[in-house]
Amino acid sequence: MNPILAGVLGASAAAFALTKSRQRLTLSRAKHRSLGGHVRLAKRVVGQVPAFAHPADRFFAVDGADDMVAHRRQAGFERLGALFAERFPRTLALTRETRAGLSDLQFTGSYRVPFSFASRVREVLGTGAFLQRSDGPVVTDLDGNRLIDLTGSYGVNLFGYDFYKATIAEGAATVEALGPVLGAYHPIVADNVRRLTQLSGMDEISFHMSGTEAVMQAVRLAQYHTGRRRIVRFAGAYHGWWGDVQPGIGNPVPADWTLTLADMSDRTLKVLSTRTDIACVLVNPLQALHPNSPAPSDNQLVDSGRRAGADLAAYRAWLNRLAQTCRDNGTVLIFDEVFLGFRLAPGGAADYFGVRPDLVTYGKTLGGGLPLGVICGRASLMKRWRDDRPLDICFARGTFNAHPYVMGAMNAFLKRLETPEVRALYEGIDQRWHARAEQLNAALVDADVPVRVAHFQTIWTVLYTRPAAYNWMLQYYLRAEGLALSWVGTGRLIFSLDIDDQLFSDIVRRFVAAARAMAADGWWETPAGLTDKALRRGMLRQAVRTRLTGH
Repeated sequence: MNPILAGVLGASAAAFALTKSRQRLTLSRAKHRSLGGHVRLAKRVVGQVPAFAHPADRFFAVDGADDMVAHRRQAGFERLGALFAERFPRTLALTRETRAGLSDLQFTGSYRVPFSFASRVREVLGTGAFLQRSDGPVVTDLDGNRLIDLTGSYGVNLFGYDFYKATIAEGAATVEALGPVLGAYHPIVADNVRRLTQLSGMDEISFHMSGTEAVMQAVRLAQYHTGRRRIVRFAGAYHGWWGDVQPGIGNPVPADWTLTLADMSDRTLKVLSTRTDIACVLVNPLQALHPNSPAPSDNQLVDSGRRAGADLAAYRAWLNRLAQTCRDNGTVLIFDEVFLGFRLAPGGAADYFGVRPDLVTYGKTLGGGLPLGVICGRASLMKRWRDDRPLDICFARGTFNAHPYVMGAMNAFLKRLETPEVRALYEGIDQRWHARAEQLNAALVDADVPVRVAHFQTIWTVLYTRPAAYNWMLQYYLRAEGLALSWVGTGRLIFSLDIDDQLFSDIVRRFVAAARAMAADGWWETPAGLTDKALRRGMLRQAVRTRLTGH
């Protein structure tokens, strides 16, 4: 080979390798330092953790508590078990009967607490999965127990269950004459399109059957129109169970085209401003409560390391910088408001934070109590074919898209959203719920218990201020006091806007009573000098021992 040509080729190869190395380094620096920011490593780590259960002689003293404290804990544990068996017999019986044939129930029932405690907890502190009625913010189980609902139905219940009963009934009556005719549209769809375009500020609408499905299509549209393939999501954020947006734990196959970067990071903005292969950036605004961390759940509570707290001014500034970076580089910005949509403001999180995304997805509460997913977007991104290449399409259809009954309930929701009565619920909403969080925290301080709450308006999480291994027990004491939580326990409380001041004061009273009862049973009486690091190391040692010895 010509020496000059060889030299040129060598120099070019070296320059290319240097550029790629710099790109990899920049990308690596933009990842969050936690396992949540390194999804492949996280999958490998959790894949090596063996199952184990604490033996009976250590179950109540994994933190090194003395025998007297352990006996008090055991007595409290068994007393709660007897109370539940007496108070919830029919509900628990049907739950046990159904669990064998319902895989969803098996999953949620197994992950209410850390797995090393789960078997015994499930046996003694069974949690019922069935309800027979709702009245405002109160739900009633099969045994007639009335519980104040703090589950929020995974975010659906924004305005109160009576509101959604009415929207479902009104919607069904509106479309009853047509019934479940699919393919053709009921005329109410036209009104929904008009209202949604006005509400979102977008050009076009696409209806789907779930939030996950709406996110899937939004990402595909971004890839289709940009000609790029990569997706960016932020550490800890949830966008449904589709593999490409859930690349880590929970997804059995690799998601090689998805980048998980750090939220609220200048290094992330550098990646987004320099790479030309990124089709879209997904934002779940709920992450303002716990940036770069997954949704908190009591099955992760092996210590008191849970952290949360919303700095809304900082998050608003970050979103605006992110939006500008995406615009400058031709990257599609997608707001995933399936969970949070219409909770913060009538125009959703985009309106609340003052940021205009390119595409936004909605779901949950927008269905008026029925399931759906929606994409709102700019016309140039919503189009599913090319005029100059008629066979080059971005296909997305579903049998039940724009189902008449769903469209009817949605229309009833959208109409109510415009009423003075509903708009009044948003007036002073930040201040009202901040004051309520302060009210509960002040009561917890007065009770001298190591429990506090952090909040993002009506979405709260419970924090623990003293190293402890049994914080997950609080969910059962809360249930004994008549407060209903979802399967993630104290990780997420979701309040509906029909909770008035009087009922909230009752919630505070019950919450404090539960925390005091738990304290009296010794769950927070820990040995002097105990640290969260020591608790985590204890779990790790047990996992390693089980891995090496099998027990």
